[in-house]
Amino acid sequence: MAHVLLLHSVHGLRPAVLAAADRLRAAGHLVTTPDLYEAPAAATVEAGFALLGTIGHGTVLDRARRAVAALPAETVLAGFSMGAGIAGALLAERPRAAALLLMHGTGGGPDSVRPGLPVRLHLADPDEYEPPADVDEWRQAMTAAGAEVVVHRYPGSGHLFTDPDSPDFDAPAAAVAEQRVRTFLAPY
Repeated sequence: MAHVLLLHSVHGLRPAVLAAADRLRAAGHLVTTPDLYEAPAAATVEAGFALLGTIGHGTVLDRARRAVAALPAETVLAGFSMGAGIAGALLAERPRAAALLLMHGTGGGPDSVRPGLPVRLHLADPDEYEPPADVDEWRQAMTAAGAEVVVHRYPGSGHLFTDPDSPDFDAPAAAVAEQRVRTFLAPY
């Protein structure tokens, strides 16, 4: 059983994030899903970026810090898209994190990696927000710092391919990603 901090995308805390958390809970994990916006979710990416701009990245990061503060040091840090970046940012403050689970975006940097840190990245292929050269550079830096990085790519999918409320949704790719996530979290 893992403790998982699951952070939402730039859209906000949408039903897809809550449903993913429920599926992880059904698999026996303890999942925390904070609302980093403390506001209704945005219907579009553009509206989500506008909301993030209004709230401020620093406030969003502070809310994530508050959410993780009461969780065990060995919590799995996880996030969707923007949430993956926030999860990665928290890693610098949570050196005993059990793992880093990144959906739809990279997160974390080599300066915050402990040797042996399990990292899984699930990305559309291609992904408009994560160019292949940038992902390869990130993966190489994380691996050189000692992380055990595995990148799963989902050809033909759109950026938020696991979100049924997104035009990017790809049911077969989402099912494969979910099974891979369950396998990844099983030992924790």
